[in-house]
Amino acid sequence: MVHVLRVDLSARTTREETLPEELSRELIGAKGIGSHVLRQEVAPGIDPLRPDAKLIFSAGPLSGSTMPGTDRYAVYFLSPQTGGYGEAYSGGRVATQFARTGYRMVILEGKASAPVFVEVSDEKVAIHPADELWGLDCYEAEERLIERVGVKNAQACVIGPAGEKLVRFACIQNNRTHSLGRGGCGAVMGSKNVKGLVFHGSTKPEVARPDELKALVREMVARGKEHPSVPAYNAKGTVQMVRLTNGVSMFPTRYWTRGHLDDFEPLSAETMIEKYKVGNTTCPPCFIACGHVCRVPDGELAGLEIDGPEYETIFAFGGLCEVVDFGWVMLYNDICDRQGVDTMSAGNLCGLAIEASRRGLIDEKLDFGDAHGVQRFLEKMCRREGDGDLFAEGILAVEKKLGLEGVAVHVKGLEPAGYDPRRSRGMGLGYVVSARGACHARATFMKPELAGLIDINTTVGKGAMYVDYEDRMAILDCMVFCRFYRDLLEWEFLARIVNAAVGTDYSVEELHAVANRIVTETHDFNAARGIGGESEHLPAWIVDNPIEHYDGEQLSITEEQMETMRRDYYAARGWGVPTA
Repeated sequence: MVHVLRVDLSARTTREETLPEELSRELIGAKGIGSHVLRQEVAPGIDPLRPDAKLIFSAGPLSGSTMPGTDRYAVYFLSPQTGGYGEAYSGGRVATQFARTGYRMVILEGKASAPVFVEVSDEKVAIHPADELWGLDCYEAEERLIERVGVKNAQACVIGPAGEKLVRFACIQNNRTHSLGRGGCGAVMGSKNVKGLVFHGSTKPEVARPDELKALVREMVARGKEHPSVPAYNAKGTVQMVRLTNGVSMFPTRYWTRGHLDDFEPLSAETMIEKYKVGNTTCPPCFIACGHVCRVPDGELAGLEIDGPEYETIFAFGGLCEVVDFGWVMLYNDICDRQGVDTMSAGNLCGLAIEASRRGLIDEKLDFGDAHGVQRFLEKMCRREGDGDLFAEGILAVEKKLGLEGVAVHVKGLEPAGYDPRRSRGMGLGYVVSARGACHARATFMKPELAGLIDINTTVGKGAMYVDYEDRMAILDCMVFCRFYRDLLEWEFLARIVNAAVGTDYSVEELHAVANRIVTETHDFNAARGIGGESEHLPAWIVDNPIEHYDGEQLSITEEQMETMRRDYYAARGWGVPTA
């Protein structure tokens, strides 16, 4: 049973609903149901930052349970960054308290006349004034919100000044450093004058078959003890990817003109462990504990301590901007988390600003490796000052205003992750077919390519294999499982977990059909807004400019290769021949 809370901010009223039982069976959970509600209730032509847009928060069927890897929640929205489908996921400690409110979904509608925060519990729902919180950074706002509510174990998610100023890649933060990160959901929340949401409750979340789930939890724990990915993530987190991707010229550098850094060691996991790491963090219940607490020991930034940075932040600032210093990347991470912006988009845009500055297109004087300059420009974007105001409007606005079409690296208005498609061709396919734009997480296809499960250089067979990975990740997003559990959740085991949680009896083949329905719905949402085949291509900056491997090999990807993979993907999805 999916209990929904609707919050009408304009009228300052709330109401409860129960979604039809068949929705849980046919669409399983967060991504399936959230995407369906988004498509049904947000009509084409609506501006993402107007009151009639909606912000849909969702817990998963296992949120609040003892299943490791499920303390995550999601948000679905019309993206102010791309104009299309928006989704984001975050870990931390919010999901359990979300589930204990008794609600599985909270839908924000309308716009408050003044700043507010929303308190959601199993005893009451309240819309509180938040004028004194407006302008606070995310860290302080979260702390103050929880103090205001005064309930032990309450958890909050908030926006920072960037969300208030409608920076189009603003995100929503929780537990200081966890982010609903991509697509601009923080700007949508800011447009509604909502500073944050606080969740608390004592309702015990229920699953369809609790005894089966207990056995599956034990099996998951046993799998974790045996799988080599668990100690690797615990020791090095995602930072382990720096050495791996750089070694195969997949690490985007110097604003997408190179695939590796010659001197990458200062950004490596080994440097992190030797010089910066002071501890681990986790999202309970989780046995991986992939988060790492780092502190700068000396120098200009001595004493700075954060949870992070992750690989994607290192690639975006350390690679694209060539600031090859772990401590400075930590500082950028801290600025982004406090202001409430997506580090991946922010780093990409700082790299593009460097390119624009070198061409004389903006007043700001920037260059690669300019640590202070990148800090200055990042803060200007967050505050909408000077040239930063244009870049705060997102990459679509920047390329149009500055004449950088083809140079600005994005797909559908979203900048790619740290896997260069001239080396990782399957990731190139993922960037163009992902509904939310150039996303790596919808299938995490770097995994089979780097592991040698499919030839990294080939385009043959990648369309069908990508669908298989994307389907499984879609089901993980319905359950709101952490991505790092993907290696422990092969199809058969995942099907057993879904069935125990929701009360279905799906076979693997039937789960594929569910996933296909969900992915198709996200693309239909975009198609209704004119985002389709003409948007599914890599920018000329990537296609027209090969990169060089360490050994001198020229790495490239052509339009023909992309089209071959895209046609195979469409065929595997049952969508026919791709057209504009």
